[in-house]
Amino acid sequence: MYQVLYRKWRPQSFDDVVGQPQVTKTLKNALKAGRINHAYLFTGSRGTGKTTCAKILAKAVNCLDLKDGDPCGVCENCKGIDDGSILDVVEMDAASNRGIDDIRDIIDEAQFRPARAKYRVYIVDEVHMLTDQAFNALLKILEEPPEHVIFILATTEVHKLLPTILSRCQRFDFHRIPPEEIVKRLKYVIEREDASIDDDAARLIAALSDGAMRDALSLTDRCLSNCDNITIDIVRDAAGLVKKDYLFELASACINKNTSKALEIVSRLYSESKDMARLCDELLDHFRSLMMIKATNHPRDMIVMSDEEYEDAQLQCDYLTLGEIVYIMDVLQNAFKRMGKGNSNKTELEMALVRLSSPELEGTNEALTARVSALEKALKSGIAVQTEQTEELTVVEDIAEEAVQEAKPAETIVDTEPAKNEPEPETAVDEELPPPPKPEVTTEPIEEPKPEPKLVKKSSVNVDEIYDNAKPFRQWPEVVENIRKYSKAIGSAFSGTNAYESGEYLLIDANNDIAFNLLKQSSQRSNIRTAIQEITGKTFKLGPYKKPEKKEVKDDPLANLISNLKENGIEVNEE
Repeated sequence: MYQVLYRKWRPQSFDDVVGQPQVTKTLKNALKAGRINHAYLFTGSRGTGKTTCAKILAKAVNCLDLKDGDPCGVCENCKGIDDGSILDVVEMDAASNRGIDDIRDIIDEAQFRPARAKYRVYIVDEVHMLTDQAFNALLKILEEPPEHVIFILATTEVHKLLPTILSRCQRFDFHRIPPEEIVKRLKYVIEREDASIDDDAARLIAALSDGAMRDALSLTDRCLSNCDNITIDIVRDAAGLVKKDYLFELASACINKNTSKALEIVSRLYSESKDMARLCDELLDHFRSLMMIKATNHPRDMIVMSDEEYEDAQLQCDYLTLGEIVYIMDVLQNAFKRMGKGNSNKTELEMALVRLSSPELEGTNEALTARVSALEKALKSGIAVQTEQTEELTVVEDIAEEAVQEAKPAETIVDTEPAKNEPEPETAVDEELPPPPKPEVTTEPIEEPKPEPKLVKKSSVNVDEIYDNAKPFRQWPEVVENIRKYSKAIGSAFSGTNAYESGEYLLIDANNDIAFNLLKQSSQRSNIRTAIQEITGKTFKLGPYKKPEKKEVKDDPLANLISNLKENGIEVNEE
């Protein structure tokens, strides 16, 4: 019969126990010194090794050849305890044997000396489930036990135990196992199972197990049922998780205030039978990762993500303040609490996403604080904040950058509009002003020379002409899909945008600030250009698209009057 991994690979010695050195070292030293207590209390969260250590301790106190505090595993007593032939070690589940009669049976048996072992050991699991009468019955034997009896109590809820019980036991607290320790153990087990596991998959299992080795091995068992080569996608399918792509898209929709996009993603995931409560919890955990990036100096060790996902998370984090992240988490947390109590889970999640993408709907103190934080960040960054309509960018970034390179080291001015009262030139001409003549040497006082005027360079590109000649770029959706392989966050930012081609320029029409900010970053522009080149075979210069404005021609009444008078043969003096 097949044996599950957490039973098959249960540690048989204290040295094999993972992530609990504060317990194993103390017990080994006590065993080597012969300091054996009559009652032990093991407490901690599930799957951290409480029952495992209790069984190892039961073997160690009865071992005939103790090896540096560990049971030898080969003597008669160790083998008898392992195969259950020695009945002096009793394991009782207090969740199903919680009454006073069950404890009275233990008390009666404890009066007899062990048949084959040195000590009669009682392992009482989930001891907090005992009734008050059973606790009172157990209290007396814990206070004055026979010299051949050892009690090992295990619980996940130590706060439910009576103080009189706690004071009579030697307590050991089991901590949640660190993710890196779980990853090492998983690789050790997988290697001996003739299988393989990716680093990202192992880290995701460690994160989902929440410090419980038993949960990690159980999830690994499910993954091995699908494939011997465990990848991160297999782990997500086995755990019922959505892919990170959807989480990044949902987060981007909240950041960009794109309500329709957020609701569209939720509808698509719902049609794929994704659990909405689990999706809300995963999205909450995603923003928790952003909070850790924003609030700590070394967040990488505290976040379980692949390197690519971590870079995308950092990019999203740049567009949020800490106050906004906490507000988003608060809205998602409240939605998660309400799920299952009234409306459908999908409706609750949709309402939360509408609040996050339409902050003007929220009048709570938290929402107002988040909006003030966003304004403060904009002001500190030197961004002009407008209350009605955001000013459109009119200068193509690549054109401005090209002009800067041409004009160095002199000052650069990029003209996008003609000066008033001057005709608009078709193209701007580079013009270099000669330096002023040196003053002549005379006996009269010499006036100080005026500062040398700075050289002025004008862009040789007519920006308005570029916008006027722009035509829709039909391959843009395919390019956006190709961008995702470089960065999921960038692909999400440009999702739903349009592009226009004008000669060697590609102009992007987006309704969010993230897309324009990405165009300003040289490293991100390089990735976008590469993705475009892979699809089209062309290298474009990038910039934002400006919709053409219709110029209204206003009639001059005075000019019309003069024209009419002249047509009728009347002389007009225009001086």
